[in-house]
Amino acid sequence: MNTRLKSIFSLMIIVLLLSACAGGNKTEGNLAEDGGELVLAVLSDAATLDPHTATDVPTAAVLSNVVEGLVQKDKDGNLVPNLAKSWEAIDDTTWEFKLQEGIKFHDGEDFNAEAVKKNFERILDPEVAAPRAFLFEVISNIEVIEEYTLRMETEYPFAPLIAHLNHPVGAMISPKLIEADYAGMKDGKLPGTVVAEGPIGTGFFKFDSWVPGTEIVLTKNENYWGTAASLDKVTFKVIPESGTRIAELETGYAHIIEPVQPNEVAGINESGKAEVDVTNGLSLSYIGFNMDKEPFNNIKVRQAISMLVNKEEILEGIYDGFGIPAVGPLAPGVYGYNDSMKPLSYNPAKAIELLEEAGYGDGFSTTIWTNDNPQRVDIAVLLQQELKQANIDVEIEVVEWGAYLDKTANGEHDMFILGLSNPVGDADYFLRQLFHSANKGAPGNRTFYENAEMDKLLDEAREEIDEEKRLALYDKVQEMLIEEAPMVYIHHQAYLTGVSNQIEGYWINDSGHYKLQNIKFVD
Repeated sequence: MNTRLKSIFSLMIIVLLLSACAGGNKTEGNLAEDGGELVLAVLSDAATLDPHTATDVPTAAVLSNVVEGLVQKDKDGNLVPNLAKSWEAIDDTTWEFKLQEGIKFHDGEDFNAEAVKKNFERILDPEVAAPRAFLFEVISNIEVIEEYTLRMETEYPFAPLIAHLNHPVGAMISPKLIEADYAGMKDGKLPGTVVAEGPIGTGFFKFDSWVPGTEIVLTKNENYWGTAASLDKVTFKVIPESGTRIAELETGYAHIIEPVQPNEVAGINESGKAEVDVTNGLSLSYIGFNMDKEPFNNIKVRQAISMLVNKEEILEGIYDGFGIPAVGPLAPGVYGYNDSMKPLSYNPAKAIELLEEAGYGDGFSTTIWTNDNPQRVDIAVLLQQELKQANIDVEIEVVEWGAYLDKTANGEHDMFILGLSNPVGDADYFLRQLFHSANKGAPGNRTFYENAEMDKLLDEAREEIDEEKRLALYDKVQEMLIEEAPMVYIHHQAYLTGVSNQIEGYWINDSGHYKLQNIKFVD
């Protein structure tokens, strides 16, 4: 072989080696038709893989690619058909659904009206104790009319029913899996244990494996009833360290990272390897008070702490301006939001005056809990500093995510930092979950707020069909919640996702759920 040919041959070997390294975990090159493996590097693992008992976004973000509901939101936030191809109101309390035909669950079981009925019976079963069962508690009867037709009857006219069906809890799982989970319960297992070991839905990806704390693997559903996914495999890698996630993205070993820290956005955008997708959400981040504990059962203490929190400083200093400062619990874009509401503004002098009136002029000692989310930790540190001016000594505790959810549900905390997404886009879901006394603890009311008038207003609002009257009720609710301050309403989050230039077709919805169906690798 002559010198020129040797040089060309050596160059080809080098190019092939570099291409293999740059591909990371992508299996079949970088052309769209080659499928390949997508790797997401994420902060937190799923808490469970049972959609009916889940309450956290990391779980829903994974499962939204495995299980499906009767309806879904499109990219513009409109409710559109999914497993139900159409629906209509027969009367004020009866809805009829026509279902897609010929669909199979991943285990070969048929999707039909009986399967839908079985799923909702499980969600509403007190023995299963699904934390989000309140979403569908208004359903009084489900009647199978034909194989692909069913009717839902509600106890009273319920305006947000179709929106509620979009919630991840309303996803369909295999009837056989439901039976297996009940069998597990008879053997002493907790509800959802069997489902979480291997969720079976109708989605464009199938569950493959889960190593808790490490990774979740999904594989392509070759027999998907709709438009099949382009990818062969998806791996969610749990990488708590933000810098490591960025390194994985920029070296090609991960194709999506979430979340990106606000101060990392510019660096990623300038890397030439990836860009940050910014999507405003309907969620709320907040500092909650345990109102079952002193001194947080005192409204003046809660108002005072609210006035010691500088939201603009948090938004600009911690979130680099990404997101929207919160006035009350509802985000712009949520049904019931009113932009005329007035917040409890930052006012340290007034805060100290209120503490003196409440009998805490000399301050007190307390704790604030957070998980390992960096911005929440930073908020805790900032709050710790702000409250010093009122002689309030705050100890910060960072708690592992699963334990964090359990302990705050049990009311073991003083103050805590958390957030809530609003996948249904309606005030009923958000306000009832956070503030109705029936939902104290795991269902969502972790401040343990209880107010009979609030319960009455929330009950009336969900039953009111007249839109003007319903909105007026939610105005009253928001005014009360701002005044009574069961939590400090911080901001409405913008989801920041690092997306590799190797892929296209990714989006994230306004609840923080990854949409992976149409992702393709590109040259």
